[in-house]
Amino acid sequence: MKTMTGQRPRNGFAAPGPKGVVGAYLGEFIGTFILVFAITATATAAGLRHPIAGPSYGSLAIVLVNGVALAALVGGLGHISGAHFNPAVTIAMAVIHRFSWRHVTGYITAQMTGGILAAAATWAIYGNAARTLTHLGATNPAPGVGDGRALLVEILITFVLVFVVTAAATDERFPAALAPLVVGFALATAVFIGGPSDGAAVNPARGIGPMIISGSYSGWWVSIVGPVLGGILAAVLYDRYIRTGQTPAVEQRPKGGGALSPTMSTKLSA
Repeated sequence: MKTMTGQRPRNGFAAPGPKGVVGAYLGEFIGTFILVFAITATATAAGLRHPIAGPSYGSLAIVLVNGVALAALVGGLGHISGAHFNPAVTIAMAVIHRFSWRHVTGYITAQMTGGILAAAATWAIYGNAARTLTHLGATNPAPGVGDGRALLVEILITFVLVFVVTAAATDERFPAALAPLVVGFALATAVFIGGPSDGAAVNPARGIGPMIISGSYSGWWVSIVGPVLGGILAAVLYDRYIRTGQTPAVEQRPKGGGALSPTMSTKLSA
């Protein structure tokens, strides 16, 4: 099966060909809905202190649901849509010519719609308290954190995610079977870093969806600009300067040469 860029799929991240466009868009919508629903529902339950049994959710649960949900969705839907579930990923892949620009608008529309409806679903199951008290897990900057600092946080943490996604999606040396796991770990890492500062959107669909439904728009532009800039930076850096390199060769010194360990050649191809 060819991708929308005319290439074969790499690790499940590139979208299918023209015959699968509707399915790809639907996959992005449903995948983003599930991802954002899982995150906002967990964050709302933690904020409202609703337990399953014993103590209520804490911050660790929010980090875990980000990573676990994304890993499951990449593994389950990667062959359908490429498993972007994030406008920042879609734009970054298009910038480095790993995704067709003509499908960017459709993907982003599907993703943003999924994010908005996911926030609405969280409101539906937790009621008005979820909207007024926890803002449905909206990623507003924390008290004392200005928009400028929150923007820097979003750029840096989205860089973490998209750098790993680019490696998994575009580098033939990457073991494809590990893609869902490492991408999920990358998102969890990003949320560990950025969560205390601004809630760690890392994804405009995840950031803006809850804001629209809750009416809490503090720092809204940061959840768009930060992830897009961080994603583009990560993808371009990997594509132009890392993906094309070769693993340095290890050269053994001749026996009796007095070396205690092998030396590593630094011959890299452009």
